[in-house]
Amino acid sequence: MLFRRHVPRTGSRRSRFLAGVTAAFLAAAGSLIALPGTAHAANLVANPGFESGSLSGWSCSGGSVVSSPVHGGTKALAGAVSSSDTAQCTQTVSVQPNTAYSLSGWVRGAYVYLGVTGGASTWTPSAASYTQLTVPFTTGASQTSVQIYVHGWYAQGTYNADDISLDGPGGGGGGDTQAPTAPSGLTSTGKTSSSVSLSWNAATDNTGVTSYDVYRGSTLATTVTGTSATVTGLAASTAYTFTVKARDAAGNTSAASNAVSVTTSAGGGGGTGFKQAAPYLYLGWGDPPSPSTVMSATGIKWFTMAFILSSGGCNPAWDGSRPLTGGTDQSTINAIRAAGGDIVPSIGGWSGNKLGPNCSTPEALAGAYQKVIDAYGLKAIDVDIENTDEFESEVVQDRVLNALKIVKQNNPGIRTIITFGTSTTGPSYWGNRLVERANALGANIDVFTIMPFDFGGGADMYGNTVNAAEGLKAKLKSTFGWDDATAYAHLGISGMNGLSDQQETTTPAIWTQIRDWANSHHIARLAYWSVNRDRPCPGGGVTSNCSGINQSTWQFTSITAGFTG
Repeated sequence: MLFRRHVPRTGSRRSRFLAGVTAAFLAAAGSLIALPGTAHAANLVANPGFESGSLSGWSCSGGSVVSSPVHGGTKALAGAVSSSDTAQCTQTVSVQPNTAYSLSGWVRGAYVYLGVTGGASTWTPSAASYTQLTVPFTTGASQTSVQIYVHGWYAQGTYNADDISLDGPGGGGGGDTQAPTAPSGLTSTGKTSSSVSLSWNAATDNTGVTSYDVYRGSTLATTVTGTSATVTGLAASTAYTFTVKARDAAGNTSAASNAVSVTTSAGGGGGTGFKQAAPYLYLGWGDPPSPSTVMSATGIKWFTMAFILSSGGCNPAWDGSRPLTGGTDQSTINAIRAAGGDIVPSIGGWSGNKLGPNCSTPEALAGAYQKVIDAYGLKAIDVDIENTDEFESEVVQDRVLNALKIVKQNNPGIRTIITFGTSTTGPSYWGNRLVERANALGANIDVFTIMPFDFGGGADMYGNTVNAAEGLKAKLKSTFGWDDATAYAHLGISGMNGLSDQQETTTPAIWTQIRDWANSHHIARLAYWSVNRDRPCPGGGVTSNCSGINQSTWQFTSITAGFTG
């Protein structure tokens, strides 16, 4: 393939995205049915049929108990889906490690989902009457609880759910019902503009405490095994209240600790202080130019160098074949640094054998990232997460985010960037999930960068790029609780100069508009694909070494160099 590209899987309407992923979801559902069966036991779900007349036992973002329509009994859940809320209801259930379970439930409505957070799930695109969904799964080697969920889909109308069952042996290791004591002495040990560090005294339990749940207000922020934690993704100059609860192996939960209130530090405009103008440079094709020549002509200081792939298993290499050190890539990096610049590697991309699916655990993937960091003493890394093998995989998405979390912990001061496709109005389902999971996992990502091209942009590439960026900003605000300034300061744009694969045209004038918008909103990062193509060839079509339009040599790079954030 000539270009790093992402086939448009989204349009300006969510319904277009949903139609585009139906086959993938149905295939996933089919594979779930093939899992082994479970040992039968009493239903482990509290208030499974909502017969209490309330949402007792469930935590719901939107919904109520109704008397009609029902599947069994006299009550059912009605999920009040809106254009911005899937009306998800969750419940945490104690389970046993290394054990097979079966989650099932009866649902009614369009695009209703049933699953286990961070694990297996299934869905129905349309159920005019109650339809049973079933999700078999097996717990991990040390897993003692699962969070089950049911939800609808944005703007698809109210859904119903009833008679939800988790079938399998209950957790508790012999019927332990004694909760741990409440943790004590909760205090703040440090803070930044986007994080708060906490510590507390250990709780006690008759069988032993296995973990601690840290709450930001009523929201579960993180779970740890020790007596300290750092809550990330917070807004600058904002007051937060934290509590901690202890859990044992049986899933018994203590009362809350004392509450501590902390106001985060001022953020210097709401952000991380990280600004990067870094167009892509690819040594794999397209007559790669001398970076020092480009730097001298344009004033650019950073390049995003593509692509780090797998050379087999969990081993990083340039394009999956060229070594990290001792080759042309290292000599190019040395030349850029000698000219006063620096690079951020792009790990992944649309095609090729990628590290995310090949590294079996977050720890292994973090180790692969670390090899790249150590090879060049990097200040930042970018994971370009695309295609069905990485972006559209729940397992790999979570693996990438957890690996980047480890990288941040092991490399103080390093900046982490994650780059992904978009619709013209903001993140797709998978983009929204990526942002949500980054928050839930405490990944502490510095910059979420969208690629507004090959996305159905049509003639108005400026307007649709801005709309896509505003959609991401709104998602960051709602997910992390940030204000506008903080959300913009965690946002990046990576465009495509000249003609895109879909014949979308970004002229130098349009790119200047985008650059000026990026500066006026103080976003974190501006990039484009690619410096190799930053040369004129009007009427040349979509090719690797020129833009296909009339422009000056290195004109897009010169414009990008004017990005200051």
